[in-house]
Amino acid sequence: MTVRRVEVSDATESLATYIRNAAAGPVVVTDEGRPVAALVMLEDTDLETVALSTDPEFLEIIQSSRTRQAHEGGLSSAEMRRRLEGELAPPPRRSKQLE
Repeated sequence: MTVRRVEVSDATESLATYIRNAAAGPVVVTDEGRPVAALVMLEDTDLETVALSTDPEFLEIIQSSRTRQAHEGGLSSAEMRRRLEGELAPPPRRSKQLE
């Protein structure tokens, strides 16, 4: 993968050109040599996923949850699925008793 660097003051091409270049690898925009932005191709994602992955409040919730999991333990995803499937299963049918 090739990473292309572009200095802000030299970024005179169209955005579409930089996006096409990102197909070969990230395009990192720098300001006086310091990275300030990047264009990367997104695959198999949606707008909500992108929004959440850049939301500081959401990322803090995830980090807090991971820390708690590491200290206190928790349920595996397989165990959680098993429990949820049990909750979603219809209750057993009662047989009608004739009087």
